[in-house]
Amino acid sequence: MTRPVTLVTFVVPHMLRHWIGDRSEVRVFAVAPPDEDTPTLGAALDTLRRTHPSLEERLRDADGHIRRHISMFVCGENARHLGGLSCALPPGAEVYVLPALG
Repeated sequence: MTRPVTLVTFVVPHMLRHWIGDRSEVRVFAVAPPDEDTPTLGAALDTLRRTHPSLEERLRDADGHIRRHISMFVCGENARHLGGLSCALPPGAEVYVLPALG
């Protein structure tokens, strides 16, 4: 059975662009976890780990959680309020990565 896939754009702040060739954004495909209907932020970060490991390790800690000093906004909403790594990503989702504000 085929799992749903969506293209995700991570928009990256200047301080992290070094890890993606000084670009302002990077696109990856997120694949829905088994038995899920929609790709998640965690799935997108898993793909990012394979394509841009140096960037991904600055976004997630050793336990796989979003680092405390990083905020991610999915389609304008803070991912922490949408379920964190379980946050569902709509087709063409944009994820803005920002330093956390207190």
